[in-house]
Amino acid sequence: MLRTDLITIDPEITGGTPVFTGTRVPISRLFSYLRHGHPLDEFLDDYPSVEKEQAQKVLDVALALLLPAHLLVEPAQIDFSFTERPRETTS
Repeated sequence: MLRTDLITIDPEITGGTPVFTGTRVPISRLFSYLRHGHPLDEFLDDYPSVEKEQAQKVLDVALALLLPAHLLVEPAQIDFSFTERPRETTS
């Protein structure tokens, strides 16, 4: 069994499918909702045993695993000036 404040994996709970700690709601359900265009608030309304903070932290963990902080670049930090071409003048 693995249990954190966010995720529990226990063969006695949904056969070991990772769930939100303190619930029987699979973590994958959150991603399924979002993948199909449903907002987070709709997921939370449909699964009131999941706290908003839990869901947000799971999303934060997923982002950190997929895109480590050293790879995240805000668009304003990218200098695209090298792509600008000088304007041609017509005579």
